[in-house]
Amino acid sequence: DEEVNGRAGAAALAQRLAARGVTPEFVLDEGGTMLSGLVPGIAAPVASIGMAEKGYVSVELTARAAGGHSSIPPARTAIGVLSAAVQRLQDHQVPANIGAAMGESFDYLGPEMPLPMRVVFANLWLFGPLVEWQMASAPPSNAAIRTTTAPTIFEGGQKENQLPTVARAVVNFRILPGETVAGTLEHVRRTIADPEVTLAVLEGGNDPTPISPSDAPAFAYLARTIRATNPGTLVTPFLVLGATDARHYSGLSRNVYRFAPTHTRPDDVTRFHGLNERISVADYVGMIQFYSALLRELGGLGAGQVPD
Repeated sequence: DEEVNGRAGAAALAQRLAARGVTPEFVLDEGGTMLSGLVPGIAAPVASIGMAEKGYVSVELTARAAGGHSSIPPARTAIGVLSAAVQRLQDHQVPANIGAAMGESFDYLGPEMPLPMRVVFANLWLFGPLVEWQMASAPPSNAAIRTTTAPTIFEGGQKENQLPTVARAVVNFRILPGETVAGTLEHVRRTIADPEVTLAVLEGGNDPTPISPSDAPAFAYLARTIRATNPGTLVTPFLVLGATDARHYSGLSRNVYRFAPTHTRPDDVTRFHGLNERISVADYVGMIQFYSALLRELGGLGAGQVPD
């Protein structure tokens, strides 16, 4: 039930493992992929190992009004009030923050980039605002540096000549590590600042996961296996923008990683939960090779050890 929060599946499994005192050396789930043609300045595939994933909360906004006939509308209708509230949330986004997760990515990838970009990423203390501005210009990179605001549902009205008594919207927020559900809700209240709009939190929200270490033996082992089965591939820590079942295992191990050895190219991005979602036959074979190599080596891997 991963697509519906995993509460009856992965969450229950993690609780059972905890009850048995099981402490995994590391956990590996989906999340990152091998990015091809998606990292500016780098031609080689980039294997993005997810070290953390964003949190999640959906907020229901409701505006109520007296209703009536559309021929004598008030100055502010329920739809107008709610539209203004949603627009304020879009106009006043949560501030950007490169943060620990993306900062590590820049540490890994910066040396592989052309000289001007190497200089920029080696001096984020100076060029950080410029990097944030550039990343904010494209939705995928913008999502990596801020808690995102996404209105996903807007309802109100039944007839063209009747003023609605209720208008409802749902806004989904994906929360950056280092921030919280509580802080996001405070941002919503402060930004809307309208007593005519009521807020309700929908079920299923969660804070971001902890950031797993990139200096752990398990990360080094994963990186080595990726390079062995995909020669010429660069490896980097990465922030997973969506939600995976891995978050339910965060209490069992510090080393929770998210990676599947498939290639993601520019024309694949819109396929995720979109039309014609698929992987190639070559990627399917590559996944079998990767996990086979992983399991063979793990058979002789002691806790905390990395094979030479």
